[in-house]
Amino acid sequence: MQVVIADSAAEVGRIAAAKVASVIRHRPEAVLGLATGSSPLAIYADLADRVHSGRLRVDAVRAFALDEYVGLPLEHPESYHSVIRTVVTEPVGLTPELVNVPDGSAADLDAAADAYERAIRDAGGVDVQILGIGANGHIGFNEPTSSFASRTRIKTLAPQTRADNARFFASPDEVPTHCVTQGLGTILDARQLVLVATGASKADAVHAMVEGPLSSMCPGSALQLHPHAMVVVDEAAAARLELADYYRYTHANRPAWQRFEDEELS
Repeated sequence: MQVVIADSAAEVGRIAAAKVASVIRHRPEAVLGLATGSSPLAIYADLADRVHSGRLRVDAVRAFALDEYVGLPLEHPESYHSVIRTVVTEPVGLTPELVNVPDGSAADLDAAADAYERAIRDAGGVDVQILGIGANGHIGFNEPTSSFASRTRIKTLAPQTRADNARFFASPDEVPTHCVTQGLGTILDARQLVLVATGASKADAVHAMVEGPLSSMCPGSALQLHPHAMVVVDEAAAARLELADYYRYTHANRPAWQRFEDEELS
């Protein structure tokens, strides 16, 4: 696992976006995995800037969102169909027909989850998966005790997750109880993972993910199993990392082939 500690939330976004842009630059038809929430917003803003300034083309890029609430109409402003469209697809300039979101309104949710899993596989798999992490260690909507072998499926959101997401709704009672989410096994199939976290509220989760034991109690610790996982955090989110100085040292002395940020800035 490559751990990068950045000076600010904006720098977290720039570094992570540079990694994603590098993948797209080398494979214009790359398949992206898209996360929602506040953490990845700086990534999408940076990618949009690259596209609009002519430094990056994304018209052939395909994308799959991590998850979707169950029971929200597609047009609801907090459905991830709406969020992905307004936060990623339109600002970044992705081709709408190539952007996929799980169907949380399907009559047969199990069948819809299986179909989504097949669609990812038929697209050739995800080249780079963008991730955030919840305060309880969840990635996607894989709550604590999720199986590391899990695939796209229906999950019940933990009370803490519902409480954390209540700020997006008019009332906490409006936050859905269920979701359709890519599983940890699905996420681990991606060729590269880029996880971002900012703020002191994520410090415990980041510590458990990076330096804690491999445990279903912290689903994010599954990244320890991946050969190409990069975690980018700001100083506040890195506050509990025992080896923070080592991570700074390794990033400062990384080999030339890892310096994708310099390539994207050239």
